[in-house]
Amino acid sequence: MPSLAGPVEILRGLTTEVRRGETLSVVGPSGSGKSSMMMVIAGLQRQSAGHVGICGHDLGSLNEDELARFRRDNVGIVFQDFHLVPTMTAIENVAIPLELAGRRDAFERAADALDAVGLGHRLTHYPAQLSGGEQQRTALARAVAPQPALILADEPTGNLDGETGAQVIDLLFQLQARNAATLMLITHDPFLASRCARHLRLQDGRILDATDGSPAATASRRHVDEPHP
Repeated sequence: MPSLAGPVEILRGLTTEVRRGETLSVVGPSGSGKSSMMMVIAGLQRQSAGHVGICGHDLGSLNEDELARFRRDNVGIVFQDFHLVPTMTAIENVAIPLELAGRRDAFERAADALDAVGLGHRLTHYPAQLSGGEQQRTALARAVAPQPALILADEPTGNLDGETGAQVIDLLFQLQARNAATLMLITHDPFLASRCARHLRLQDGRILDATDGSPAATASRRHVDEPHP
């Protein structure tokens, strides 16, 4: 039977711009559109209207293969749930995006990235042999190893204890600064959000507040202009 459900509008005319190298927190209650915003920016979901421009690419004009190459070349993503391949070692997990990009030095770069997050001694361990913090550091190494222009982190400490989470966040900001990457951090934690230079607060798919002084009224415009590093 055909679905009787109509289209679901999650994001409602968000308009914002982020410059290369900036750090931006996105906060708001569950269901406010934070993760959907990240998925659109990553090219994992398509917007139904408006313009999403990142690193000189108009995401709305790209087909699925082009979107995959865009993510490969420009975006690193850190999820709450790690998303490591359980049958691959730490170094193999980190090498995946580098191999997909055709890097002949993929494993060398993967080893360097793991060493940068303090896991140089755990290269051949499988995810099940790593603690939660070590798995998230592996995921972080995988995200930054290709030196992306944009790092998206969706509740990266959500499954970690306070001390381990603080260590992961310190590493995240250190690596962002070292690579001069743009960082978008989605979090429920006000303290983590405060570490970013700029802040967006979402509610019901709209921008409720922004530290750059953008009035909430801009959220009523019927298009989506997303960040471009």
